[in-house]
Amino acid sequence: MAHPKRKISKTRRDKRRTHYKASAPKVAVDSVTGEPHLYHRAHWHEGKLYYRGQVLIDNTEEIEA
Repeated sequence: MAHPKRKISKTRRDKRRTHYKASAPKVAVDSVTGEPHLYHRAHWHEGKLYYRGQVLIDNTEEIEA
């Protein structure tokens, strides 16, 4: 098993890690509702679940029993 010959200083370690950054998530605007949402994700608006401008689930309708 390989071992380092010298201790790596905190400064050198932190210089190496400067490229690891969290990026802000991409936000899209739905063409039908105008609501902002994450790309490739369904989103709720006024009791309906939308994905790519189409209604997937409509909770506003009454369920007949």
